[in-house]
Amino acid sequence: MRIVLVNIPHPAIGSRIPDDHLPPLGLLAVGGPLLDDGHQVHLIDGELGPAPLPSLVEEIVRLKPNAVLFGHSGSTSGHPIIAHVSAAVSMAAPCVKIIYGGVFPSYHWREILQQEPHVDAIVRGEGEETARQLIRALQGGTDLQTVRGIAYQSAEGPKATQPAPVIHNLDAYRIGWELIDHTRYSYWGGMRAVVAQFSRGCPHQCTYCGQRGFWTRWRHRDPVLFAKELARLHREQGVELINFADENPTTSRKAWRAFLEALIAENVNLTLIGTTRAGDIVRDADILHLYRKAGWTRFLLGLDAVDSATLSRVRKGATAAIDAEAIRLLRQHEIISLASWVVGFEEETDRDYWRGLRQLLAYDPDQIQMMYATPHRWTPYYREESRRRVIQLDRSKWDYKHQVLATRHMPAWRVILWFKTIEAILQGRPKALYRTYLHPAAHIRRGMRWYSRMGRRVWPYEILNFLRDPIARNGPTLSAFWGAPQDHSEQAMSPRPHREPPDPASASHRKQQPEPPPHSAIINGARPH
Repeated sequence: MRIVLVNIPHPAIGSRIPDDHLPPLGLLAVGGPLLDDGHQVHLIDGELGPAPLPSLVEEIVRLKPNAVLFGHSGSTSGHPIIAHVSAAVSMAAPCVKIIYGGVFPSYHWREILQQEPHVDAIVRGEGEETARQLIRALQGGTDLQTVRGIAYQSAEGPKATQPAPVIHNLDAYRIGWELIDHTRYSYWGGMRAVVAQFSRGCPHQCTYCGQRGFWTRWRHRDPVLFAKELARLHREQGVELINFADENPTTSRKAWRAFLEALIAENVNLTLIGTTRAGDIVRDADILHLYRKAGWTRFLLGLDAVDSATLSRVRKGATAAIDAEAIRLLRQHEIISLASWVVGFEEETDRDYWRGLRQLLAYDPDQIQMMYATPHRWTPYYREESRRRVIQLDRSKWDYKHQVLATRHMPAWRVILWFKTIEAILQGRPKALYRTYLHPAAHIRRGMRWYSRMGRRVWPYEILNFLRDPIARNGPTLSAFWGAPQDHSEQAMSPRPHREPPDPASASHRKQQPEPPPHSAIINGARPH
């Protein structure tokens, strides 16, 4: 079959402000197995440019595909654009099968199939094996009821099949790196870059995060094979930077150390950036020199809140002392700390913001990333906040950079005033300026300067967006806006791990390229779903 994978242009600040763009790892992860099955696969990346939507539709139709697969890492905020583009493609080419995957459609499958009748099927959960089976069924005219892990249009209306088994062996599938021109993707100020993933899932149960429900359990790649793959990308494609899409790659100290040592043994000059938990950094204090030697340059630490009551309520499982120690240890090993702080919880007051600012200054992170608490229907946080008022009705702005829920004591204008003031103070304080322009380590200066350049563009952009974007003064409650909760206990993606039998197509490919992988993606450090 002729298959087109489509990455739509996303309106989020993290997609539009930087001059750099990262390849869509999730689509590439699905593309690799489809290529191995003998299909003609093309990737159209609308993020590059970005592509005007009419031109994007024309390009898709011009390739005369049998099936078009849509997906985006910013799953919730990307949905309105995918709905628009997929409808236009279906109208221009009625015989084309429209397939949709990602976190948002995995949980909202019923509404999507009802409201978007041009969508033929939705891949729920991990896509590599499910997409293969779905395409085989469509090609052979098989009843879609036999394909596990999908939802589809049936004569009786939207129907979902049994969940697909979770992928236990992440090395059983490879990424279709050949679908992209590596010269077009960069990060960190022009460094040739890709997104990669060592592990999937997270063992922790923060209430606002849906990763545990979607992935069901934490799993990891073979450390040595993963290191070899990154080294091959460097040697053959000139890749300089790896942006890790993992929620928590350092979960297993043993596996993580094995990866670090394997990558060091490859002797490649890579810059590594990603996200982890402060507790893991403190746990690994004795091997942080291996982190730096392997190429780690920055970690985003999800502090998320500085108030102990809030941390306890969202089940963060962290303490201020651990967060502060993690930042100190990273600085000691010349690794940049990017601290994320989430605002927009219901009971916040001016006093909470003032106290938060003082605590952040005491933490002394190198960089700060401010985000808004964003409820997703499949998280426990959604259930807890279901009675709150929605003030941002445009779902394309549910990207963690727009306030979407009203707070009891703070109007939206005062929240963003604190939001932007805290950013300016943290990034403009003398210590941050010293690290940006005078730090003795060149890699620190480069990382700080690039982030500072982005910040100078994002800061006024967000203020202008706030002034021109409509805010609902008396919006609906969250439950009225989106309906009943759909957390993972109700909509589990997969009941138990499953080890796949060896696949002949994948095995023959590995004889030529011995390093395979999986999927996911992020936008500028955050994971909007």
